[in-house]
Amino acid sequence: MAEEQKLQFTPEGLAELKAELNKRKTVIAGEIAKQLEEARAQGDLSENSEYDEAKDAQAKNGARILEIEEILKNAEVIDDSEISKTKVSLGSVVVLRDEETKEETQYELVNAISADIFSNKISQDSPVGKAIIGKKKGQVIEVQTAVGSFKYKIMKIGKKED
Repeated sequence: MAEEQKLQFTPEGLAELKAELNKRKTVIAGEIAKQLEEARAQGDLSENSEYDEAKDAQAKNGARILEIEEILKNAEVIDDSEISKTKVSLGSVVVLRDEETKEETQYELVNAISADIFSNKISQDSPVGKAIIGKKKGQVIEVQTAVGSFKYKIMKIGKKED
């Protein structure tokens, strides 16, 4: 039997996942239970769309809870000392300069589960993440994406608290 591969998280990423699990088990599950109770009070459940929607929400919430619990079984927190300030690694905060526009953007390199482009958290498995991992400050990298090719210069590498 193959051993499960550990999924590495930054301390913040793991805390966010645990917070989501707690919210789903308490707040969201409670809201759904209330919706089910209100829908049952309306009588005939065979043609009750509110009841069907609440049951669907309950199933989706339960599935996500199981998914998070499974992820947490294989989670491993990366030690702050493992995050290099000289070479891009999981947990690094990196400032990239678009070589065409000269615009600089700061990103945090995280695992695929913690990725959130709206918070500038990019996955180590994304095209940009794969291109920058292991690279050093000053290096220029070329990234092939679905919308074209981009060149970025690594301007700064640090840690979340820097």
